[in-house]
Amino acid sequence: MPGPGEVLYIIVCAAGPASDVGRLVTLAQDAGWTVQIVATPSALDFIDTAALEKQTGRPVRSRYRKPHEPKSPRADAVIVAPATYNTINKFAQGIADTYALGVLAEAPGLGIPVVILPYVNTALAARVPFRRSVDRLRAEGVRVLLGPGQFEPHPPASERIGAYPWPLTLDYLADSSH
Repeated sequence: MPGPGEVLYIIVCAAGPASDVGRLVTLAQDAGWTVQIVATPSALDFIDTAALEKQTGRPVRSRYRKPHEPKSPRADAVIVAPATYNTINKFAQGIADTYALGVLAEAPGLGIPVVILPYVNTALAARVPFRRSVDRLRAEGVRVLLGPGQFEPHPPASERIGAYPWPLTLDYLADSSH
């Protein structure tokens, strides 16, 4: 359980389950977190920004703030869900070409726990660059929930959006940070 006022960033990527990220927001809020949604630019087409802003009471962030705009509160923990092939690979390489990736680039160095729940198909998950990225992130202490009992990739051209295991993220976050 988080302490009073602890902030959870949920970084949402452009993948099928993104439209249901409000389910994770509810679970996190029920667990006591203050939630800040950070969307990759492509994810904006997958989510209901207005509904998420109403649910969290905070603006959805997808770009760096302008100097006159208020800062978001510092994250105490980060969940990336659904995490795409592209985001996982860029995070592992230290690429920070979006606000979401900039947040991720700093988090391990700041000691902020990060939990990643991928959403990739078996063809992408089998690629050497992806497997190396997962290994690199795990070596830095990032919890990548990929494998039996966690997220298991689906065959190409099929999706298991309804079975996406949102609750696992909070279970693993609790194990790693609190």
